[in-house]
Amino acid sequence: MLNRDKVRYQLFLEPRLAERLEEMAAQPGVARSDILVAALDAWLTRQGSNELDERFGPRLDRMSLQIGRLGRDLQVLLESLSVFVHQQFCLNAQIPEPDAAARAVGRERFDRFIEQIGRQMASGAKPLTQANEVAS
Repeated sequence: MLNRDKVRYQLFLEPRLAERLEEMAAQPGVARSDILVAALDAWLTRQGSNELDERFGPRLDRMSLQIGRLGRDLQVLLESLSVFVHQQFCLNAQIPEPDAAARAVGRERFDRFIEQIGRQMASGAKPLTQANEVAS
């Protein structure tokens, strides 16, 4: 393209950028204008496309799916807990207050329950996996 077909701009560069430009233009057959045109074209092209979406979109999509699965699993867990609590409070008979033997059995069962939760948390295993193993 002839110079008369181009638009001339005057710009000011910081000294560090001017030095880098001069180093690149020191090679034979490389003009400062060509370097600046290529750099400006690359910058404008990147600004036109959403670079963050291109870079992180697939990863964010996978993370969204994983969070959705976690939400679903949490919902199942909460529903199971609510059914269990409902069964314990509504369907099982209450222990009479003066019955010391029944209270002792209740305390023993609660202690075993707490110990089992402690073991599960310490092992880092998934609760539903261990619940299935205990039920088997």
